[in-house]
Amino acid sequence: MSKIIIYTKKEIEILKEGGKILYTILHTLKDETLENVSTKDLDTRARGLCIEHNAIPAFLNYTPGGAPRPFPGSICISVNHEVVHGIPNEKPRVLKKGDVVTLDMGLKFKDMFTDSAITLVVGGGEYNKVGQEMIDVATRSLNNAIDMLKPGVRTGDIGQAIEDVVRGNKGGKFKIPIILGGHGIGHSIHEDPFIPNFGKRGEGVILKEGNVIAIEPILTEKSTAMNQLSDGYTFVTQDKSLAVHVEHTIVVTKDGCEIVTIG
Repeated sequence: MSKIIIYTKKEIEILKEGGKILYTILHTLKDETLENVSTKDLDTRARGLCIEHNAIPAFLNYTPGGAPRPFPGSICISVNHEVVHGIPNEKPRVLKKGDVVTLDMGLKFKDMFTDSAITLVVGGGEYNKVGQEMIDVATRSLNNAIDMLKPGVRTGDIGQAIEDVVRGNKGGKFKIPIILGGHGIGHSIHEDPFIPNFGKRGEGVILKEGNVIAIEPILTEKSTAMNQLSDGYTFVTQDKSLAVHVEHTIVVTKDGCEIVTIG
């Protein structure tokens, strides 16, 4: 593992500025994620919003390690049994009421990167009660991890804070895919350390003031078994059950932490 970066106050201010823009873009897209809208429409809209804000969609043409080609979209949009990295503009999906949709977007602003994700039910939670329950559990687990984050906390502490909420929900009703998790971020979209969504307190990398991380609980409805599609990016549940994903970029401060991707 390479050295984990300590970001300067100036860099953190830029991250906050970019994070606020990303929050605005994602929540605009959330309001426009409606019945009969296609994922391609949302991808086009995401790119246009980036232009309006003098920002760059970080995922567009990004090639992570092991990927067969650059990512073709401005945003990852995963629908229902798609877990992460859904491609929005190849074989677009037209949304319908009750679809569980994750909007996952990275942003480059003034050469600094932020990352955030939200999941919603098209038409409202009453159209997919299981999906909404999963979103609520994932959000509570994210908040539980954020609430305990401060200098000296280890990555295993974060993982256990997430796992405590998920495993404690009605006897562990939902599942955590162990190969997926959060990451460091700032100068690039993915940096050390890996931030697991499970773990044991007292284990893992110690976080310090000035570290910047993306925490992203990812849950599946029934099984953690997944396949990667031939597009080289999209992960889906093998049993076709639902998946959800929520994420914030967060900076570790002197006495705690601060959410960067917030309005």
